[in-house]
Amino acid sequence: MHIRAEALILSIRSHGEHGAVVRALTRDYGVQPGYVRGGRSRRIKPILQPSNLVLGEWRARTEEQLSGLTVELIHSRAPLFAEPLPAAALDWATVLTSAALPEGQPFAHLHDALTALFDAIEAAPAARGWAGALVRYELLLLAELGFGLDLERCVVTGAEEDLAWVSPRSGGAVSAQAAGDHAARLLRLPGFLVHGGAADWDDVLAGLRITGHFLERDVLVDRRADALASRERLIDRLKRAVA
Repeated sequence: MHIRAEALILSIRSHGEHGAVVRALTRDYGVQPGYVRGGRSRRIKPILQPSNLVLGEWRARTEEQLSGLTVELIHSRAPLFAEPLPAAALDWATVLTSAALPEGQPFAHLHDALTALFDAIEAAPAARGWAGALVRYELLLLAELGFGLDLERCVVTGAEEDLAWVSPRSGGAVSAQAAGDHAARLLRLPGFLVHGGAADWDDVLAGLRITGHFLERDVLVDRRADALASRERLIDRLKRAVA
């Protein structure tokens, strides 16, 4: 097995005295794990940072064998980890992607969306510029894994207008009229997820409540504690930033 491709670093786990097992997302080959010899060295460790873009080369004698991986740095986002909010966002996005995606299956749309999210985090002067994109990335990941939400029409009436809520059971949108007295049991649907455009902080947090509910229920079932702890750190920092 031989793969040479650009990849986004998702996770790094120490292996042995000097090595590291790395999971990285490629556009055409999906998530690929590999063993990096000397991955904990001063020379290579700075390259193996979550969200960094690298040129990876995976080699293995059989498909069952863990590949040996060599990496060349293309673009480093390591400086962002000195800033609390960008650091928390990059950490969560990479933890989620690494935990949720199966190995070896291409997810080109997710790869492109994750790249765009990283670029937005890097370019935006404040979290307001990328927080909505993070919610959309979580929605896309749910959809790509078969747990997509239907936010285009009311699950009760089929109407496409006045959508205000999401059913925590079905993942379908619910209009304000159809919700009636049951609104308190539903998740508020922010307008930017229906009509596009910018999102204020209340809408961002409402969107994160929706995606968080379905990620916890449907995707992170067996990996809940570690992954969701990263998400809680991000949401806590977002709330403090806008308080």
